[in-house]
Amino acid sequence: MSKLFGTDGVRGIANAHPMTAEMALRIGAAVGRYFQREDAGEHRVVIGKDTRLSGYMFENALTAGLTSTGMNVLLLGPVPTPAVGLLTRSMRADLGVMISASHNPASDNGIKFFGPDGFKLSDAVEAEIEDLVEAGVDPVAAPRIGRAKRIDDGRFRYVERVKSTFPRHMRLDGLKVVVDCANGAAYKVAPEALWELGATVIPVGVTPNGQNINDACGSTHPQAAAEAVVAHGADVGICLDGDADRVILLDENGQIGDGDQFMGLMAARWAADDRLRGGALVTTVMSNLGLERFLQGHGVGLERTSVGDRYVVERMRQGGFNLGGEQSGHIVMTDYATTGDGLMAGLQFLAELVQSGKQASDVLHVFDPVPQMLKNVRFATGQAPLEAKSVQTAISEAEAQLSGNGRLLIRKSGTEPLIRVMAESEDEGILSASVDHVVKAVEAEVSG
Repeated sequence: MSKLFGTDGVRGIANAHPMTAEMALRIGAAVGRYFQREDAGEHRVVIGKDTRLSGYMFENALTAGLTSTGMNVLLLGPVPTPAVGLLTRSMRADLGVMISASHNPASDNGIKFFGPDGFKLSDAVEAEIEDLVEAGVDPVAAPRIGRAKRIDDGRFRYVERVKSTFPRHMRLDGLKVVVDCANGAAYKVAPEALWELGATVIPVGVTPNGQNINDACGSTHPQAAAEAVVAHGADVGICLDGDADRVILLDENGQIGDGDQFMGLMAARWAADDRLRGGALVTTVMSNLGLERFLQGHGVGLERTSVGDRYVVERMRQGGFNLGGEQSGHIVMTDYATTGDGLMAGLQFLAELVQSGKQASDVLHVFDPVPQMLKNVRFATGQAPLEAKSVQTAISEAEAQLSGNGRLLIRKSGTEPLIRVMAESEDEGILSASVDHVVKAVEAEVSG
């Protein structure tokens, strides 16, 4: 069996391997067997999902697999990914499951897992689960089959938790906020939380139909929200992705502030307030060189990890850090949550905005990024373009070209069949030439 788990659970096109109902049933049985505690008593799992049509299919298949091993299933319905991490721990569950392909199109879906502590699983645990999936799991005797139950108040519990991270003495009265929910999991909770805190809310992407998640909206397509900010004279825009674990912010002019800008802002503020544990920010190799230079100027360290918020969180836990994330908008604040939380990060920015009394453009853009270029090349199943000698030669040549002028990063996506080619350089001519040189070599190899 090919490797199931990528950088964030299992993901792929719905009804194509590995994202089939049959495989979801097998995965459910495997994780059910793995997470059942040895002590007697009830074993339970919470399951959340986003708004994809295929979510119904995978919810049912996972429930069948889990209950076949004696796990009791608590179905949360559409909730953000961080809500699953929160409620897994809060409800004393053995396991949490989120059915979502995050920022991917509606045709994709995925399955993410949380341990009883609310944190995502390690590579080692995922490898053991894969072994169980391949070997197969014997079901329990009929009297021990688990039950399934709908939990109606999951989203309300999450809203209250998110609001509790906002300063109690502060309100959002007078602030006009555009919130783009990507027609995804936060389409109810995000507008509700902002309205309850006093904001005038202009919702975008809140009419999911099973097929329009992330479609020309959300954190990967913030243009619609930017237009709404300008058209309504809003103070700020908050763009979430399909499962609301990442955020892209917009100032009053509709200009984008990515995860790097937000992390730079919060790291500097927290360091000044002596709140930044470990004296460093944890982010990935994708974060801009400008962020690193900005942090150095404020006496803050930068720890880089592999791409994936799971690896960011692992490093944060190892080193005792409390702030981390990704340029793409995953923001992890372990004082408040176990995983990236786009809405919670948005509220933290709004608190900074209210406290400063300034416009969003004066608060959000804290450093000038070094010019960065990213291009993707899609490849077919079975291809390994990065192993080709011609591609390796092109990479070496591009690295030599950038030496002393920037950096080059080539990686295979953990969630899609893509080779990502990224470079940074203040010399935009060298930047473009180096990226294009590698991209052409990869394209030539892929095309055969």
